[in-house]
Order: sequence, then structure tokens, then C-alpha cells
Amino acid sequence: MSGHLHEILARGLLQAGAVLLAAPLAEGVMRKITAVLQSRQGPPVIQPYYDLLKLMGKEDLECGESPWMQRLAGWLALVAPLSVAALWPGIGGQGPAAGDAILLVYLLTLGGVATLLAGLAAGSTYSLLGISREMMTMMVLEPLLAIALLVAACHADSLQLADLFGGAIYGRSGHSGSGLLMLGVLVFAFQAMVSRRPFDMTEAESEIMEGPLMEYSGPKLALLQWARMARLVVSSALMVALFWPGGAQLGFPWAALVFAAKTAAVILAVTVIAATHVRYRVDQAIRYFGGMLLAGLAALGLACFGF
Repeated sequence: MSGHLHEILARGLLQAGAVLLAAPLAEGVMRKITAVLQSRQGPPVIQPYYDLLKLMGKEDLECGESPWMQRLAGWLALVAPLSVAALWPGIGGQGPAAGDAILLVYLLTLGGVATLLAGLAAGSTYSLLGISREMMTMMVLEPLLAIALLVAACHADSLQLADLFGGAIYGRSGHSGSGLLMLGVLVFAFQAMVSRRPFDMTEAESEIMEGPLMEYSGPKLALLQWARMARLVVSSALMVALFWPGGAQLGFPWAALVFAAKTAAVILAVTVIAATHVRYRVDQAIRYFGGMLLAGLAALGLACFGF
């Protein structure tokens, strides 16, 4: 038992560290691809590392109504996606899981709650407007992930992550109607789940000037930006684990490389969409999210009846 626990802890720390280091690289690649699509040279791929180091080295200024909440929000925002990575049942789906679907939903929601706390602690008009938009999107989008996990749980008869990943959402037949419908829902909603254009209304630089992060600089801003990068990587990996199985039978390290390549493909799709679409208005986005939520509930209803 002790050796089994040590294996889970070691793998969890390794996976969290990998996400922490890879997240700025993914952001740098996204910036470079966006620049190429827009006929610009763009910054170097490793620029996000320089940005984070520069922010970490700046003076840690505090303003707003609750400095202690600002400090807490930055760490919570970063720890949440890293904890999700640590709970993963092995890169590529190998090995035992360290948690279940309920814990996973709580941790992913915690990242959004940390952003709300950060904006609330700043207390500026732009921050409050940003968190109001963040709250509206969370109320509609966060249930989608929970619904997807419940659909997989209905087919797998389990809430353990190791049982939900690897194609369980498609049922024993491998092509359940509820799984395919849920795939379509999350594909169309994923851009909003990672807060990328055309659904980046909470930051909207040209409108509300970074929204919840308006009053932040220095190490706190570095933590919040790093958390946003890590959330993209973790959410993309979750999409692969739920809907794009295969490769785990190859063994280490090939299974990990296949899993990383699939995750990179999802991030590439997010980048292309973000670079070629304009931002939605808030009312347009909310109507769009409402449609996705209704479709997700329909998929859950089908899964409950075994379809």
C-alpha cells in the first residue's frame, strides 16, 4: 500500500510539474501561430517565460480593498489546474487515479472562483464588470463539464477518473448517441471554457482593459497569468482524455507522447479559432451558452436511459 501511494504521489508531482513548465510554452506557440495567421512576425516562442520572470522580479505592490484576498486568489488560481493534473490517472491514461469526477469538477470550478475573488479584491469598476461577466459565463459553462463527466459515469457505472477516461463516454458500443452529442456540445463550447476569443468577454482588452486583472501587476499578475496558461493545457488534456482515447496500450514513453500530441492539436485548434474570429457580444454569448447547456442536458437524459 505504501509503495502504491508513493507511486501516485510521484506521478502526480511529475504531471503537475510538466503542466507548470509546458503552459508558458503553449502560450508562446499560440502567440507565434496567431502572428503568422495575421501576417506579423510576432514574439519569440519563449517570450511568456521572459514575461513571467519579469513580473516575478517586480515589486509586489498591493492596492484595492482586500490585499490578503489578492494574495490568496493568485495562488488558488494556479494551484487548482495543477491539482487537476496531479489527479490524472497517468499521462496517456495509464495507472490508477487519485480522485473522482466530483473532486475534478470542484477543482476546475475553484480556478474560476479564484478569478472572481481576484476581481472582487481589486475593487475597480473594470474589475467588477469583468467578474460580473465571469460569473454569468461560469453559471452556464461550468455545468457542461459536470454533465460530460456524468454522461461518462452513466456508461461506466463509476465516478472514478480511471474509469471515465479512455472512451467511456461513448458507452460499451463505442458510439453512444449521448457521447457523440456531448462531444459536439463541448467542441462548440470549449473556446468559451478556456476564455479565448470569440468568448473572452471577461478580459476584452479594448473594452474593459483586462477585466478582473486590471489592477494587478508584479508576482500576483504572474500567478494569475500562469494559471490561465495552465488551465488551457489542463482543459485541452481533459478533452483528449474524455473524447479522444487511444494510445495508452503503447506504454511509456510512447503513450505520453501520443497524449501530448493530441493535447497540442486541441490547443492548435483553439489558436486558429481565436485568431480568425471576432469577439461576441455578452448577450450573444449568453444565448449561445444557453443553447449548449440545453443540448448537454439532452445528452445526459439520453445517457440515463442507456443511449
